[in-house]
Amino acid sequence: MTPPHDPRALDVDEARTRLPGLTVVDVRTPGEYAAGHVPGALNIPLDHLDSALPALRRLPGERLLLVCASGARSENACRVLAEHGIRAMTLTGGTQGWAQRGQELHRPPSSPSATWSMERQVRFTAGSIVLVGLGLGLLHPAWQLLSAGIAGGLVFSALTNTCGMAALLSRLPHNRPRPADLEAALAALERRGQAPVT
Repeated sequence: MTPPHDPRALDVDEARTRLPGLTVVDVRTPGEYAAGHVPGALNIPLDHLDSALPALRRLPGERLLLVCASGARSENACRVLAEHGIRAMTLTGGTQGWAQRGQELHRPPSSPSATWSMERQVRFTAGSIVLVGLGLGLLHPAWQLLSAGIAGGLVFSALTNTCGMAALLSRLPHNRPRPADLEAALAALERRGQAPVT
């Protein structure tokens, strides 16, 4: 097994210049992807990346760019792929950085209503649980442990750059890819892996 490595990061300008020769995989949820993604990006959510491993192995080296909202999930995805011997790059700042630099985000015309970003879903859920814990704490002080647990989880999340709550929320129906969409993305990856290198 190849040891994990720090992923190579491309800034927006370099990624834009190299975009025609890159295979871009957006590892966000389908709702986030539908809200706007780098043109030409294929949507393979982070928790479905294992199903794409065979196709990703066939891609030419140094041509795979992983993208998420801010760059954190795509960095984690790069490390996961490195453990399987697949080299990938990440987009610095993710789609947020891409848009902030004035680059176009593609939005499919027939896409479903956009889902909140995962970061926003986590903030809403964590804040709601803290408020419920504090409110119920007025009835019985033990409920305040619920709020304390969420606070501890947020600190752990920041220290480890992981998020257990995001992993749980990504399993909700509105964050899951439709089987047909995932199959189409995997088929497109297969075609790119079979295309001659230019």
